[in-house]
Amino acid sequence: MSVQAISLEQLPAGQIWRGARFAAPPAAGRPSGFAALDAVLPGGGWPRGALIELLGEEPGIGELSLLLPQMRQVCAPHWLVWVAPPWTPYAPALAQAGVPLDRLLWIAPERPQEVRWATRQALLSGSCSLVLAWQSELDMAALRRLQLAAEQGGTPLFLFRRRRAALQPSPATLRLQLEVGDDGELSVRVLKRRGPLLAAPLRLALPDRGRPASTRFEAAAAATPRRHRTRARFRPGLSAEALAALQHAVVGPDPARTRPAGEAARIDG
Repeated sequence: MSVQAISLEQLPAGQIWRGARFAAPPAAGRPSGFAALDAVLPGGGWPRGALIELLGEEPGIGELSLLLPQMRQVCAPHWLVWVAPPWTPYAPALAQAGVPLDRLLWIAPERPQEVRWATRQALLSGSCSLVLAWQSELDMAALRRLQLAAEQGGTPLFLFRRRRAALQPSPATLRLQLEVGDDGELSVRVLKRRGPLLAAPLRLALPDRGRPASTRFEAAAAATPRRHRTRARFRPGLSAEALAALQHAVVGPDPARTRPAGEAARIDG
């Protein structure tokens, strides 16, 4: 008995399920400020309302310089929120790099569960343009809650974790592994994205790294309003509305970390 071969197009319409018909194109992303990176990100930029993991061996390798174009765009009434950064934000370098200090909210929780809680509240508040959080040890349940909060709040969460976290599965929409080269360029390896992985990492030049400050820290701090130099402590029971109403808080580096006069002010360490 012979079997006649026919093409799919010859079958009656509606009797074939084609996955391509239901595959929606990725939503337009937020331009990263780096053309080479935008070219490989689905949507042509950072995903909106999503968990984005940035993995590195240690903090201070250029991860903040990578996000400077995003931080510069924050404007009232929205906030740029940092949760549990590994060191004190350095206001003079941030201001010189164009980050609006009057929209920067620094939250310094004392326990890991408070870091997660504060991050979720910031995402769900509807008052933030983007949220940056530093916490490496997270289980899948905690990561899912952060991803859902980012989606519900329509706010991107940039989560900084140690490189070993790459061995752990994650619901993050995008995962990037960062390394710095001897030439000062940042190596960006795409560990997870919508679509195929890249065969080789990207090499990005970060022009703002090491740019000299125009004034010494002491002079810049003296000219900064006092509220810029107060520390925003975590308070249990803080609602999303109260979080949105908090004063921004940016301070200078700890005395032991203050750079000598004339030394370059850096965004990343």
